[in-house]
Amino acid sequence: MEVSCYFGTHQSIEHPKKQKKFYSGKKKRHTIKAQLTVNYETKQILSLAVSSGRTHDFQLFKNHQKKQRYKALLLVDKGYQGLVKLGVTCLIPFKASKKQTLCPLQKRINREIGRRICIEHINSKLKVFRILAERYWNRRKRMGLRLNLIAAFYNMELIKKYFLQEVY
Repeated sequence: MEVSCYFGTHQSIEHPKKQKKFYSGKKKRHTIKAQLTVNYETKQILSLAVSSGRTHDFQLFKNHQKKQRYKALLLVDKGYQGLVKLGVTCLIPFKASKKQTLCPLQKRINREIGRRICIEHINSKLKVFRILAERYWNRRKRMGLRLNLIAAFYNMELIKKYFLQEVY
């Protein structure tokens, strides 16, 4: 079974005229949110979804899921708690309450889910492109296109690295 990871990231933007749509209360600034789907084994970026910074991770997933159907196990964070109700096979970390601690099995599952740190490494490799690391000043409509191009560069480098390892 294929294992995929979902990750949402914010990109700061300039102050828009219609502010409410892009204001992220979490980041306390105007942002565009991008959601990456990454194959866990190959580290390849499978798809991207872009939305205003106000959109929640789970809502962005539902809007993007209408276009794409994945029959894979998803490793996600606590922002995607409603996935089980949608019938998606996923692993969401367990959270201990004040009265009850986690059992050893739940701790082990959380540790396995924590291995999705590969997405953080992918995010850092994408932010080498300064357009993603700093404030985005260009047209907001083209953000998705530029993010797709950068993801294509990343995937191309992965393929090149893979073939160089096979040759030598």
